[in-house]
Amino acid sequence: MSDIVNKLWGFCNALRHDGIDYGDYIEQLTYLLFIKMMDEKGNTMPDKADWKSIISRSGIDLIDHYSDTLRLLGRQTGIIGEIYSGSKSAFTNPVSLKKLVAQIDETEWTMLDVDVKAAAFEGLLEKAASEGKKGAGQYFTPRILIQSIVRCIKPDPRKSRDFKIGDPACGSGGFLVCSYEWLKDITKGSFDNDVIDRIKKNTYFGQDLVDRPKRLALMNMYLHNIEPRITKGDTIYELPSDTRFDVILTNPPFGTKGANQSPERDDFMISTSNKQLNFIQHVMSVLKNNGRAAVVVPDNCLFADQAGQVFEFLTKDCNLHTVLRLPNGTFTPYSPGTKTNVIFFVKGQPTKTTWIYDARTNIPGITKKDRPLTKEYFEEFEKCYGQDPFGKSDRAESDSTQDRWRSFAIDEIRAKDYKIDGLKWLKDELGEDDAEAEPLELAQNATIELTLAMQGLNKIIASLEDIGNGQ
Repeated sequence: MSDIVNKLWGFCNALRHDGIDYGDYIEQLTYLLFIKMMDEKGNTMPDKADWKSIISRSGIDLIDHYSDTLRLLGRQTGIIGEIYSGSKSAFTNPVSLKKLVAQIDETEWTMLDVDVKAAAFEGLLEKAASEGKKGAGQYFTPRILIQSIVRCIKPDPRKSRDFKIGDPACGSGGFLVCSYEWLKDITKGSFDNDVIDRIKKNTYFGQDLVDRPKRLALMNMYLHNIEPRITKGDTIYELPSDTRFDVILTNPPFGTKGANQSPERDDFMISTSNKQLNFIQHVMSVLKNNGRAAVVVPDNCLFADQAGQVFEFLTKDCNLHTVLRLPNGTFTPYSPGTKTNVIFFVKGQPTKTTWIYDARTNIPGITKKDRPLTKEYFEEFEKCYGQDPFGKSDRAESDSTQDRWRSFAIDEIRAKDYKIDGLKWLKDELGEDDAEAEPLELAQNATIELTLAMQGLNKIIASLEDIGNGQ
């Protein structure tokens, strides 16, 4: 697998001189790999849009034919049309395209084990995320974190005939892929015939705002022999479908870009322009009763101006049983300066107690080389979480050897105005570790904090004006 990744990735640097960035490269690979594998399987492709018609051409004829092929495939139905919808060639140099086609042609992809070719594609996604400033970082969540979350939530679609797993901000499909890989691991890949077709075609759902992550997710799942239902759309500002989910696992996009107005959603109890708070409300809305969720949220989501209102609503309608405070730099190298958490909740049960695991305080921040993220960072948390995916395992603060595991009654949460960020007990002896943060990331964090401060000041000014007017 690593040989395949290194071979395909090695050519990427050469393409940089042609103006093709990391994200473009992975996208073009997706287009060509799919055509190659369809040819290997003997599947019928539209006339003159097959692999043989590509490999036999060169020069300007190849460039023109490749562009025509993408347009033709984008008009097809089914997974072909979904992957190629809106697709365009990024190549202007026919020599570069010919070389990439030749490299892909050297491997019989369908002869590779499913796990090998799927892992190779995941490896390419990860490289694009870590190497490119504008690569796949916004679409890629560290797999070690996802795998830990999945082991806690246990998204087992064998539990019911209508079991659905969703990710409303699916990116390249990491949560969906890891959910299926977890299922394969616990079942040793053996399924009853009456459930295998349902699991492969009617279990995994995703949505993303733009075409690129959608097609990457489709290709990612296709390489795992899964046909997910991935849609393109604005999760927050568009009304959701009637589909409801047993499990939702998601890492909504960070930052404030595009969050300048509150969505008009009757199913949202709190009107806010904060994207992450709106994603939490969306997840609550589309979960089935007794459905469970794990949502990655940045720190500002736990202390923002309207965070208390959203979490008050959340704790009344759901059991917010667990919060994992992630180590600084968890998203290194994709988004190194972002401070994040994972909230776990079950719909339909009011919160009585919330357990918080602090995997951040007094832990040196994650770095790309010296301190990369490993599964060991989450081993104790998983033990503390327990075997019950609904957070109902017997728990004790002594389960953590370093006092990182504490419970807070709902009265204590209410006393903090439902702002979970205020529930801290460890003294920070290391100080903030922003050494690995990119300047843009630091600027975005500063912008969020300044915005929150301005909101608070505006409230104070409004109150003083009311007093001055005798109100």
